[in-house]
Amino acid sequence: MSTKIRRIPLEQLVPHPNNPNWMSRANFARLVRNIERTDRHEPLVVRPHPSKDGHFQIINGHHRRDALKELGRKTADAVVWNVDDEQTSVLLATLNRLGGRDVLDKKLGLLRRLRRHIPIPDLAKLLPQTRGQLERLLGRKPLPRTTPHSPNPFSVPMVFFVSETQQSAIEQALLLAADPVSPSESSAAPTVNSGNGNTRAARRAEALTCLAHLFIDLTRQESDE
Repeated sequence: MSTKIRRIPLEQLVPHPNNPNWMSRANFARLVRNIERTDRHEPLVVRPHPSKDGHFQIINGHHRRDALKELGRKTADAVVWNVDDEQTSVLLATLNRLGGRDVLDKKLGLLRRLRRHIPIPDLAKLLPQTRGQLERLLGRKPLPRTTPHSPNPFSVPMVFFVSETQQSAIEQALLLAADPVSPSESSAAPTVNSGNGNTRAARRAEALTCLAHLFIDLTRQESDE
């Protein structure tokens, strides 16, 4: 892989459609201010675009490209790597995670594509996630932990208010937590066992608990790093 830095026009830099990284508006504003203040930025990592001649596909640096564009810059410093689709997927799942938060459905899609070619034990050696986290994300087996149920027969209510955008994201995450694999892989999907019956509320509560456990695992992993 070449480590030579090239200056590439922004209009030739194409975001990767499977980039799983998301950054909040507040952090993006900080990124813009930092580049504006220092007039420097870490070089992007790109590859020759697989279908657009004369263009490059971004592997790492999507937000830097957008920040430069917002500042009115015309070019970006970048390193060009000649990597295939599989190598690109591995890089998307590792490099981008350092700069923001993963979009869950894109991360799951990326991991499923990688799993078709790379066994989970080998993936765990390449990606930031542990083998157990990958198995839970990919629905290979149920979560090993179960939420202890209170001897109190009454559920504890939790009430909070969200915007329409937040509601949409929460609904999507709950669906993914309750059924984390595609229909074609349904035979490997874990079943949601709420312990409180098969009501919609019970299933959603169990899915929300799964998401909470996953978030705690990922947060602990990031703090260890």
